[in-house]
Amino acid sequence: MKNKTMMIKKSGASEAKGGSSPAQHIDARIKELGDWRGETLARIRGIIKQAVPDVVEEWKWRGVPVWEHEGIICTGETYKAVVKMTFARGAALDDPTDLFNSSLEGNTRRAIDFHQGDKIDEKALKALIREAAALNVSARATSRARKKSKSA
Repeated sequence: MKNKTMMIKKSGASEAKGGSSPAQHIDARIKELGDWRGETLARIRGIIKQAVPDVVEEWKWRGVPVWEHEGIICTGETYKAVVKMTFARGAALDDPTDLFNSSLEGNTRRAIDFHQGDKIDEKALKALIREAAALNVSARATSRARKKSKSA
């Protein structure tokens, strides 16, 4: 019974109000925006799915699209003048093409602010997304190995 309760909670976290899936909420947000921000968010979403085909979409914090692979890769927030793509562990990523242009002062996150008319360097962005996913996988494996050695 305990496992069943845990599964329900996890499922509930993935689904927002009304039983809609995170993907449906992201679709609705894109449609609701109906301008360059919606187009940009849709494009970013497509690039993320191309870079990490088994990415998991979530809808968190009362309306923020989140993409995960063994942990959060990035979020896609929309504001009046910017679409912000925040990488949860961006400070640990290599950014040879200087895509990061926001939230540069912190020790953990980094972000890319897209403004109306900005071009997206798809190749560089895909590489950054793949690197973020690989970092999550590596961190998870390291964490598991530490737990295993402590219990041995």
